[in-house]
Amino acid sequence: MAFEPIDRRTMLRRASAFATAGGLGLYRQLSIAAAANEGHPLAPRPGHFPSKAKHLIIFFMTGGFSHLDTFDYKPQLQADHDKEVGKRKVLASPYSFRPRGESGKMVSELFEHVGGVIDDFCFLHTVHGDSAGHSAATLGMHTGSVTIPLPSIGSWVSYGLGTLNTNLPSFVVLAGKEPYNGFQVWDSNFLPAYHKGVRVIPGDNPLPDVKSPVESVSRRELEGLMLRDLNEAHLSRRDGDAMLASRMATFDTAYGLMREAPEAFDLGGETSETLDLYGAGTDDPSSFAAQCLTARRLVERGVRVVELFDVGSNTNWDSHNNIDDHRKLSKNIDQPIAALITDLKRRGMLDDTLIVGCSEFGRTPWQDLTPVGRGHHSRCFTCFLAGGGVKGGFSYGVSDEYGNAPAENPVHVHDFHATILHLMGMDHTRLTYRYSGRDYRLTDVHGNVVHDIIA
Repeated sequence: MAFEPIDRRTMLRRASAFATAGGLGLYRQLSIAAAANEGHPLAPRPGHFPSKAKHLIIFFMTGGFSHLDTFDYKPQLQADHDKEVGKRKVLASPYSFRPRGESGKMVSELFEHVGGVIDDFCFLHTVHGDSAGHSAATLGMHTGSVTIPLPSIGSWVSYGLGTLNTNLPSFVVLAGKEPYNGFQVWDSNFLPAYHKGVRVIPGDNPLPDVKSPVESVSRRELEGLMLRDLNEAHLSRRDGDAMLASRMATFDTAYGLMREAPEAFDLGGETSETLDLYGAGTDDPSSFAAQCLTARRLVERGVRVVELFDVGSNTNWDSHNNIDDHRKLSKNIDQPIAALITDLKRRGMLDDTLIVGCSEFGRTPWQDLTPVGRGHHSRCFTCFLAGGGVKGGFSYGVSDEYGNAPAENPVHVHDFHATILHLMGMDHTRLTYRYSGRDYRLTDVHGNVVHDIIA
C-alpha cells in the first residue's frame, strides 16, 4: 500500500468525484486535500481485503509483564520451586490459578475480573523478541526494530487505513508517564507527520489550550475560512510539497480538536452504571479506569488507534526483587480492561474493535536478584487479543514445562505484527513506504500471519 505523489489538479479532481459520490461521509476538510495520498491524507481508505476490525486499542504493560503469574499456568513450575535447574533456581508463582469460563482457561487471581470475560480473549503463549533490554524491546514491540527508531504500529495503521473522523487524531496515546524511549514508541518517523500518535496526559486538563480564545463562533469560522484560503493558495504554488500538505492537515485536525475533543474526553455524560462497571477510579480522570472509558469514547467517535500505557519507565512491572509487585499493578488494570471488553460487547463494538495487550517481554521462571524476584525474559512470553475477528476462549502456542521457551508454534514479534495488520485488513508485505531509496514495512522482510487465531 505504497502511495505515490500525484499532482494537485489530479488530486482535486479525484477528491471532487469521491465527495460527489458520497465518499464515506467525508468532512469539509477533504477539500484542502494534501498533495499526496488522494484527498485528505487521513481520509478513510479500504484495506487490502475486508476485515471485521476497524479500530485498534493497544494496552502496553511497561516493564515486563509476567506470563507465568498471570495466564500461562505451569504445574511443573509449582512442583519444582527452589529446585536447581541448569545452575538456576526455579521460582514458583505465589499466586493461585483456577479455570475460568467455558474454555476452562487457567487464570491467576491477579486477574479476577478479566477471568470473568475470559472467553472473549485469545492468548499467544509463545511470543519471542530480539532483545531482553527494556529500551530495545519496547522499541521492537512498537516498531519492529530493536536498533533504530522506525514508525510505530499505530502510525502504520493510520497510514494504511486513515481515520473515520478527521476532527480527531487518527492515533491517540493515553500515557500519564513516559515509557522507555518516550515519544519514539508512538512516532511516525519517516511516515508523514499526521500519522504520529498524539499523546494525551490523563488528568483534569488532558488537552491544554484546546479552547479557542475567539468567543464568536461566526468570527472563528470566518478566520478559519480565510486561513484555509491562504493555505490553499500557498500550496497551489508549490505542487507536490508533501511537508506543506502535512502541516496543513495537522492544523486542520487541531481545529477539529477544538470542536470535538472537549466532549470526547468528558466522562460526565456516562451513566452511573457504566462508571461503576469500570471501577471507582473513573472519578479520577488520570486513572487507568478513566483512560479505558476514554478509549471507548474515542473509538466510538471514529479514532482509528488508541494506545494506553498503564505505567511509565519507573515503578512498573519490572519485578526483579519481588514478583508480589504484580499484585498492586494488576489491581490497577484488571477491572478496567474487563469493563472495556464488556462495554464494547454490549454496544455492538467488540466485533469491529481489536484489543491487543502486550509488554516488551515476559519474566524468567528462575529466581533473580532475590529468591522472590524474576528477571527479563524475551525467549517466550504471552500477549493477548480480543474482539476484531479473533477466536475467543482460545490459546495458541505452548511453552515448555517452565514457560522458558516455546515448545509448539513459536510466534516472533514480526509474526505478531503481521497478524495484527491482517486482522485490520492489511497485508503486511504490501503495506510499504518508500524512504531513502528503500521500501520499508512494519515487519521488515519477516513475519507470518498466525491464521489459526482468526475466527
